[in-house]
Amino acid sequence: MNVKRWIARREPNWKRLDELLTRIERRGLRSLSTEEIKSLASLYRSVSADLARARTNQTLVGNTIVQDLQRLTSRSYSQVYQGSRKQEWKNAIDFYQWGLPEVVQQTFLHTAIATGLFFLGGLIAWWFSWRDPQFLELIVPEHLIRMVRDEGKLWMGSILGSEPKAASQIMTNNLGVTFQAAAGGMTIGIYTMFLLLMNGLLIGGVGTLVAQNNLAFPFWAFVFPHGSLELPAIFLSGGAGLLIAHGVLFPGQYRRIDAMKVYSLQAAQLMFGVIPMLVVAGVIEGFFSPSPLVPDPLKYLVGIGLFIALVQYCSRKRPTQSV
Repeated sequence: MNVKRWIARREPNWKRLDELLTRIERRGLRSLSTEEIKSLASLYRSVSADLARARTNQTLVGNTIVQDLQRLTSRSYSQVYQGSRKQEWKNAIDFYQWGLPEVVQQTFLHTAIATGLFFLGGLIAWWFSWRDPQFLELIVPEHLIRMVRDEGKLWMGSILGSEPKAASQIMTNNLGVTFQAAAGGMTIGIYTMFLLLMNGLLIGGVGTLVAQNNLAFPFWAFVFPHGSLELPAIFLSGGAGLLIAHGVLFPGQYRRIDAMKVYSLQAAQLMFGVIPMLVVAGVIEGFFSPSPLVPDPLKYLVGIGLFIALVQYCSRKRPTQSV
């Protein structure tokens, strides 16, 4: 290895990399053009290879060159990967600020169908439960019927005293339901529709039960605060499942495999929105909704306020950028 010739050939790259890094350190990554950023990545790889070679021939190259190359690669690593992490955070913030509302709007029809299936189940339960009291026994757990009919009370008091555990269990259960609803799209939507109808039947049956026993006001006061997020999360996950089924059944202009990729991506984006909604809803259901210290009218107001805020968020439009 001719050290002097090797250094003379490689040194312009080292100086160029040092120049780019110095500019970033002083004025930030935005001070570089797109081509310079690409050059930075290429130079980083090149200098890393030079460092490996210099270490192998350290007795010939000398400690000074090795140390200089180590500093260069260390500075490069910091800028390249720190910049990647910053970009990831920016992408995540942009998604939740603008991307998720865009996806919700683009897939509104699927979410609307999922919502309709849920309310259809609720309407069926309400219709038959008022006409045949025995119908409730088919869809509502027996212990809930006994508690409401015979004891004249609701079951939410069981949460008090074990709020953290209850909130955790609620989140886990709701996440399980929503992921099942989304994954049900792989059954061409049959399982998704079944889950939506069954959950609608259960809510409709319970709603009818409490109404028949004059407990509707406190029951819905309990449901409103967390339900304003929890139920839309279920509808969105149902929409995600129907999206996947759409890709399987109706690929349209795409090949079926490509349609599944497109619609599955939108479904995954919806689920990224569902998860934080269910986490917040679980905390509310565990700590706020069952609290006897919070008056029922306030619970209604909180639920209505959260729902209005959610609708406004999902209606957001990305600002157009002037050319």
